[in-house]
Amino acid sequence: MADRRSFRTLLRQVLHLQESPQRTAFAFALGVFVAFCPAYGFHMILVGLFTWLFELNFVALLAGALINNPWTIVPILGMTYWSGALLIGRTDTPAFNWHDLSFTGLYQQVLPYAAPFALGGIVLSLIGSLLAYPAACYFISKYRRSTSSPDPAPLPPHDQLG
Repeated sequence: MADRRSFRTLLRQVLHLQESPQRTAFAFALGVFVAFCPAYGFHMILVGLFTWLFELNFVALLAGALINNPWTIVPILGMTYWSGALLIGRTDTPAFNWHDLSFTGLYQQVLPYAAPFALGGIVLSLIGSLLAYPAACYFISKYRRSTSSPDPAPLPPHDQLG
């Protein structure tokens, strides 16, 4: 329950920003790009770097990047490899030899799958961010319109006596 409440708080912070919905949506879409980026281990560094370079909202960028989290990482890794392998034309299923866990053994086992993984990550990053931008822009604009306060109450008429 606490996780859902904290996500709602984060969402409210993103949707109540004083910047334009387009700029907030761009920050979110760039975060989605980072979420699917194959540079695992550097996602939070990329969020900070993009926030600083483009002067974007950190919370919106982080919200997009957090699409990749402990609950979604396995499906994202699978989709990343599968899409890259599909584009390259590989049909073999990755296999892992648990008997050789040395650095050299791991490197030799992972290296053949690096190219499909990198290609799939880049493709999913582009597709995800291109889908996230219009969706985020629509929902942020809609939310802001629905929660914007109506015009303030009119002032009382000017007193002619005073």
